[in-house]
Amino acid sequence: MKPAPFDYVQPDSVDEAVEVLAQYGDDARVIAGGQSLMPMLNMRLVRPHVLVDISRLPALSSTVDEDGVLAVGAAVTQGTLAAWPNLGMTLPLLAQALPYVGHFQTRNRGTVCGSLCHADPSSELPLCLALLGGEMDLHSSRGVRTIAAENFQRGVLTTAKAPDELAVRVRFPKAPAGDSFAFREFCHRHGDFAVVAIAARRSGTAISLAVGGVADRPEVCHWNSLPDDSVEDALNDLAWVLGGNDDIHATARHRRQLVRHLGCQVIDATRPDDGTE
Repeated sequence: MKPAPFDYVQPDSVDEAVEVLAQYGDDARVIAGGQSLMPMLNMRLVRPHVLVDISRLPALSSTVDEDGVLAVGAAVTQGTLAAWPNLGMTLPLLAQALPYVGHFQTRNRGTVCGSLCHADPSSELPLCLALLGGEMDLHSSRGVRTIAAENFQRGVLTTAKAPDELAVRVRFPKAPAGDSFAFREFCHRHGDFAVVAIAARRSGTAISLAVGGVADRPEVCHWNSLPDDSVEDALNDLAWVLGGNDDIHATARHRRQLVRHLGCQVIDATRPDDGTE
């Protein structure tokens, strides 16, 4: 199929992009990499009157190491972030998760913020943002606001971003010294959206777990302490709380079992090498 007719605007600045969004509102769509938007256009799931292309805006094309956070502009591709120097030390969770995002070719076009704004509950980057507790910067003609990850994704393909707002950057908190991270997912083919994806963070005796692909958005669970003999029971309780639904990819029962199985894997992977906690 082909998309319905639309106008195309390539603004010269963030302010110009925001002006177009203020004018068109729900009838506008922002495009940067287009890896999610183009299939939706071709299938006519969305029919915007205008596309606003921000992919060449210099102000949105940088990754900046700020005090305590890594700020990623809205035009930065997943591949560019994956190749960012010292990503494995600065944000080890993203370094582990990015190779699972689509394929090499799509990562060279798809953007980090685009994936976050698409808000697929099975997507890897929203899961990482939720576990790390990052923030999104949103610009509009009404001003600038910053929204926390826990409030940004509201459901399946739904975020707190208003139609006239432009996501300009995401901020990922850098990993504190001593924290360890792990990521695992199950999918039918490499590059597909995950049936279930899980990320873990260990900080001293505390463990946080983020689960994607089960609920309508990534869900995060925290334990101040989780002894070895309590892990299986805790994951079983979490699996039943999350529930899950039957669909063409997996049954709810299969998803619950993946939460238990992958959960054990990521928790075990975050254990200190010397065996201490």
